[in-house]
Amino acid sequence: MPEFEKLVVGLGNPGAEYEFTAHNLGFLVVDRLAERNAIRVTRKDSMSLVGQGSIGGHRVMLAKPQTFMNLSGPAVNGLLMKNELAAEDLILVYDDLDLPWMSVRIRPEGSAGGHRGVDSVIGAVGSKSFPRVRLGIHGGQREGNGAQIVLAQFKRARKKELDELLGYAAEAVESIIAGGVEKSMAKYNRRADGLNEDE
Repeated sequence: MPEFEKLVVGLGNPGAEYEFTAHNLGFLVVDRLAERNAIRVTRKDSMSLVGQGSIGGHRVMLAKPQTFMNLSGPAVNGLLMKNELAAEDLILVYDDLDLPWMSVRIRPEGSAGGHRGVDSVIGAVGSKSFPRVRLGIHGGQREGNGAQIVLAQFKRARKKELDELLGYAAEAVESIIAGGVEKSMAKYNRRADGLNEDE
């Protein structure tokens, strides 16, 4: 019997210089979940910082891989294997360059959509069948290099909005754990303007 029911992994890059960049939204959501549920994400395990506790009455592990974004897969797979969890027990949280800032999109499964960190996880786990929570960081026409967008420090105006976005995304993850993906999609999938969307 596995000790945990869910493994929640936020994708990001280790190091203070990356902390408040769009590419670290996954880490920041895990930090918010940890704060909301009194879980300390400080133990080193399988190339990750992890913490364990209870969310919505379910035993969960929170994790932040420390391997750098594009090599996240082996760390995630190591945690799944060690804790006898299947791909479906994983909830992956990450930034999405193709979604507008402040939007949140839950999906039950799917491709990496060009996200190298997600591509690494799919390759290592050997499955696309795991729920994910994507946080919009851009959307629209990309000018210049995608890497410059995702690794730029948040401007002051966005830092103010960040608190709301992280709170909303953390609630969405808690909803998936407590009530499942379908119900959470109906409630939490939203465009940047706050409208629900059917996709």
